[in-house]
Amino acid sequence: MPLLRSLLAALTLAVLLLPHAAQAVSVMDPFNVPLAMDGGTAKVGDGIAYADGARAKLDVYAPEQRGEPAPVVFFIYGGGWSRGERGEYEFVGRALASRGFVTVIADYRLYPEVRYPDFLEDGARALRWVQDNIANYGGDPNRLFLAGHSAGAYNAVMQALDPSFRAEYGVTMPILAVAALSGPYDFYPFEYGEVRDVFGEAPNPQGTQPINLITAEAPAMYLATGTTDPIVRVQNTERFAERLRAQGVWVTTQYYDGFGHMEPVLAMGALWRWRMPVLDDMVGFFQRFGAFPSGVPYLAVAPEAPEMLPEAIAPIDQIVSELNAMFQPIEE
Repeated sequence: MPLLRSLLAALTLAVLLLPHAAQAVSVMDPFNVPLAMDGGTAKVGDGIAYADGARAKLDVYAPEQRGEPAPVVFFIYGGGWSRGERGEYEFVGRALASRGFVTVIADYRLYPEVRYPDFLEDGARALRWVQDNIANYGGDPNRLFLAGHSAGAYNAVMQALDPSFRAEYGVTMPILAVAALSGPYDFYPFEYGEVRDVFGEAPNPQGTQPINLITAEAPAMYLATGTTDPIVRVQNTERFAERLRAQGVWVTTQYYDGFGHMEPVLAMGALWRWRMPVLDDMVGFFQRFGAFPSGVPYLAVAPEAPEMLPEAIAPIDQIVSELNAMFQPIEE
């Protein structure tokens, strides 16, 4: 079973390196091992500059076989607005590409270099690049979807709810829908140090909260969370969804029973997809709002989940625990 042996070797290496996660080897590496990612996909843009600055770079993933222009997902990773690299989420880019999407993953500036709202401005600048250039990579800028996890989910819904960021950079593409995983949308007052550091100097702190910015013009939203998330409590998603519905906005909620903060985004990749159907749920939601007008999404590949034995589960769970331990709670 060469696939299983390769995956176990990668997992073992990652576990051994967990105490040294600050080094070049990332704790996310097992999810980005080539054998653990979706085939039939290509990285068609690598480290493209969307603006000036070391962090203003993005990657683009697409199905290997491309014909008609494909829908676009702009995915924003999390990390408490203070950590994260686009390369750590290659497995997400390839997962969405395997389902027929052109996927863009952009870095953005982090604390302590910047505070709110600079990282949102970076997102808008990256979206302007998408508007101007994504057709050259096989994407249709008129079928744009936003997605994000954790702090990235916050960034994604803020781009959708506060048009001033996009207007500043001339972004006129419509956002058809947003998929947000494990996101904080209602965390004022700022109780924890990490959040106070990033948002504490905002002149209008209530204006930093997505729950206060909802209007009837907001795009449809898919909100997913683990029910035992210790970083962003499930009630955060529940309150946000309730307010969206009160404004007449289409919202679909998905609560993954017994899972925590990192699990929903990790389960997008082929290595952990057997744990929950988050990728299929997200793609089905995007399909409802016009991803594939023909009604039949093009699948570059329909990968089988990697073969896993019971003893292979423990290293993954240890990695997930380590990832969860890296974050402070965002709200009570």
